[in-house]
Amino acid sequence: MTRGVLVARAVTVIAVVGGSYLLFRNLGRYSVFDLLQSIYAIPLSDGLTAFGFVMLSYLTLAGFDATALAYVGKRVAGPRVLLTSFTALSIGHNVGVSLLSSGAVRYRFYSRWGLNAVEVGQLIVFCGVTVALGIASLAGITMLIPLGTPRNLGFLDPQALRLMGALILVFPLSYVLAARFLPRRIHVWRWHVRVPGWRLALMQVIVGTINFNLVAASLYFLLKGSADVHFLEVARGYAVANVLAIISHVPGGLGVLEAGLVYALPGEVPFGVLIAFRIVYFLIPLSFGLPLLLLTEAAHLRRKSPRHQSCQNASSPSAAETENAAN
Repeated sequence: MTRGVLVARAVTVIAVVGGSYLLFRNLGRYSVFDLLQSIYAIPLSDGLTAFGFVMLSYLTLAGFDATALAYVGKRVAGPRVLLTSFTALSIGHNVGVSLLSSGAVRYRFYSRWGLNAVEVGQLIVFCGVTVALGIASLAGITMLIPLGTPRNLGFLDPQALRLMGALILVFPLSYVLAARFLPRRIHVWRWHVRVPGWRLALMQVIVGTINFNLVAASLYFLLKGSADVHFLEVARGYAVANVLAIISHVPGGLGVLEAGLVYALPGEVPFGVLIAFRIVYFLIPLSFGLPLLLLTEAAHLRRKSPRHQSCQNASSPSAAETENAAN
């Protein structure tokens, strides 16, 4: 086992243990009645608005696939891209290790529509880079804007947060500049990497940032009725918590995301609202994405079955019949 694998597993174990400890520590302060009360306290209009932002987020996530397909140089019809993206990510967000879980679903779809394994692999990595660019951009921008310091991160003064924001923004800025000035193909260790055009790289930053802003808006509308928070504070807290959840590889970031939000958001955060957020952003899309995957798999297997193919052959005229009819 390599040192890198050991380090990755150690980070995952630490994140799981730490996230679980923080989750149960915070949950221990609430009774079931308190949790349900904080969920029921969310106004219906705010809950519906939050779900609307969730739908917009999943629509924007299809832009991740669209830019990746442009990078790979393949064309897939828009409805197919939307179906693939929603199905893959609604499952991947809940299963964890999204690059692999959502990547497996993406392969099932895109391999049917003309992409080979290498191209699907490039698409998955490209989407992963878009995720990193979006989170970094949102975190960096919100840290640069003067806001209150999260109550559990009081050791970081505003100047330190702004410095961190500026350092984080170096990543998306450097990425776009590299795409602008580097040659189209570069050699990195054992691999030859094709650099995207700068317009496509800029589109990655924009689409990624818009998506995470939409998710933060969903969380904000769930929170604003019970907590005195500013949207930018929620966006910053969500970006920080999401980074922790991604690093942990815990399925759906369960526990790690909630604990990160509690510590990264200002003021007292009702835990019931975070449970409502998990239901709205993770579980409801999963309840649609999983049946969609099963239905598409069943339809694909039916089309591939010998009986179906023989029926198609029987219903279509033979070459000889076509030729006789033409004569």
